[in-house]
Amino acid sequence: MNVAWSDLAAAFGLLLVFEGLLPFANPAGVRRAMATLVTLADRQLRIAGLASITAGLLLLWFVRSSGG
Repeated sequence: MNVAWSDLAAAFGLLLVFEGLLPFANPAGVRRAMATLVTLADRQLRIAGLASITAGLLLLWFVRSSGG
């Protein structure tokens, strides 16, 4: 498996676009969500992180295996 640096840079750029959508559209909602995150236990945050990683890997697998 050989990943081109341009593909990695494009993926990172897309990540930044998606990360910026919610704060741009609803800054007050993001502020409330961040305040809630501070109150969560480490275990809950780890589970949410693992769920996010799993969903991302499944999405990548699906997109890459379907030819593209």
